[in-house]
Parts: sequence; structure tokens; C-alpha cells
Amino acid sequence: QVQLVESGGGLVQPGESLRLSCAASGSIYSITSMTWYRQAPGKQRELVATIGSAGSSNYAESVKGRFTISRDNANNTVYLQMNSLKPEDTAVYYCHGVASPAYGLGPYAYWGQGTQVTVSS
Repeated sequence: QVQLVESGGGLVQPGESLRLSCAASGSIYSITSMTWYRQAPGKQRELVATIGSAGSSNYAESVKGRFTISRDNANNTVYLQMNSLKPEDTAVYYCHGVASPAYGLGPYAYWGQGTQVTVSS
């Protein structure tokens, strides 16, 4: 099994920055893509940013130029650097990973438990 644990959320004022982390642990043979999603109250979960195993990345239009996704393959960790935060970025941020727990198994999709980001003055 693969476990994903997010950290780094909190309460910030508009214009400030936060850095989220998602560490994968457990039985990991390989990790393909890692993605950050978010879900605001009363809204559907939406993709924020994704990064492939070779480092290619894609972003939602709403965060382009403000957010940066990166990954540390040696430590099975993905980061989301969020700058110039806006109140509309307020949401629970979830880490999603596509991984194989062992050679010949999967890949399977895994979710973290989420971390709250609140942007308010």
C-alpha cells in the first residue's frame, strides 16, 4: 500500500505564499504522476497542477503564473508553491498519486487526506 500525507496548509492573507508538501510512503516501486486537487465548499473537486515522472507539468488556468509544482523523486515527495494567494484559492487541497506498490502491480490511484488552505484578510 501507498500512503500520501499532505502538510503545509494554513491561514494566510491575500498576496501571501504557502508551500504544500505531499510525502508518499509505504510499499512503493514507482510513482508515475502526482497531482494536486482542491475542493472549495459547495464546489466540485478540481485539478490544480500535475507533474509527471520526468518533470513535465500542467496547471489550471486559474493558478498559472502563481503556483509551481515540483517533485523530489528521491524522497517521493511533491510540492506546491503557492504565491500571490487569493481568497478564491481557499479550499481543501488534496494530493493524488498514481503509483505501483511492487513490480508488476498496478499502477493504482491513491489520495491523501487533504490540507486546508484559507486565504482571508
